[in-house]
Amino acid sequence: MATPDGCADDLFQPGGRVRPDALHDATVPILDESLRHARSTRWDTVRSPHVFMGLLAVPDIAVQNWGDRLGADLPRLLDQFRELFHQEDGDEAPLVCLHREFLSDNVIRLLREAQRRAVEHQRGCISPMDLLISLFTTPNSIVAECFERIGVTAAKLTELAVMAEQFADKQS
Repeated sequence: MATPDGCADDLFQPGGRVRPDALHDATVPILDESLRHARSTRWDTVRSPHVFMGLLAVPDIAVQNWGDRLGADLPRLLDQFRELFHQEDGDEAPLVCLHREFLSDNVIRLLREAQRRAVEHQRGCISPMDLLISLFTTPNSIVAECFERIGVTAAKLTELAVMAEQFADKQS
């Protein structure tokens, strides 16, 4: 079933693959990068830090603006997350794809939360900012926890992301 703008109202096809029409065009390369980073860090499932790495690897104007507001160097931040989540003892070439079986429970929750947020903002498709903001607002977020350890709260990250989203909306 689709929303009025043609996007899917469920994240998964009956076979378990992520529905491409549930994702905004700008979100697809982010999730592709998330898969790439899951493989390169030797995980056999996509975890929420991999989604964050995907956002950092191919930032749209809003994600870039969020990074600017945070005072972060996004490529450097990406390298830090890659290093932090690299598993030496993991499979050198794990098989992962955008399928429910290869997504952690947290990533499934994250995607569902991002979808709820998109709908609340009258968007039928998950945007990059829906993903970013959901990474900071979803309970037990390891990404938010990483920032909390260096003194940046999830509330501050979310506030900056909402400001960046509003900035990007004005640009389009």
